[in-house]
Amino acid sequence: MKNMLRAFTVLATICGAALLPASAMAQAIANPVAGFAGLDKITGRLISFDVYIDETVQFGALQLTPRACYTRPPSEAQRTSVFLEVDQVNLQGGVTRIFTGWMFADSPALNAIDHAVYDVWLVDCKQSSDVPPPDERT
Repeated sequence: MKNMLRAFTVLATICGAALLPASAMAQAIANPVAGFAGLDKITGRLISFDVYIDETVQFGALQLTPRACYTRPPSEAQRTSVFLEVDQVNLQGGVTRIFTGWMFADSPALNAIDHAVYDVWLVDCKQSSDVPPPDERT
C-alpha cells in the first residue's frame, strides 16, 4: 500500500496535479468543440479548424473524430485535453486507425500523431464555434 501511495505521488507530481481530496478538486469542464491546428509538411500549409465532439472531419488524408474535450476552471492550472480518434484514408479508399488516445494542448508532443505528411495538435476546447454544428448545416 505504501508503494502504491508513493507511485501515485510521483505520478501526480509529474502530471502537475496536487494531492487534494476529490471534493477539493474542481470538476473538468466538458466542451462541445475542439480547436485544432494542422500542418501539411509537403506544402507548408498551416490551418486552424474547429471540430464538434463526435463529428468526423477530413484534414488531408486524415479523418479526425474527437470524442471528448475537457478544460479546467479558470481558478486552476489550465489542462486542456481531447480524446481523439484518427484514421488514415489510403489511395484505394480503405481506412486505417493510426491514433486513439488523449492529446494535451500544453504538451502537444506527449501524444502526437506520428504521420509522415501531416501534423495535428490540440489548441483549445471551446463552448462555441463560428462553424455551425453538423445538424444545422445545409
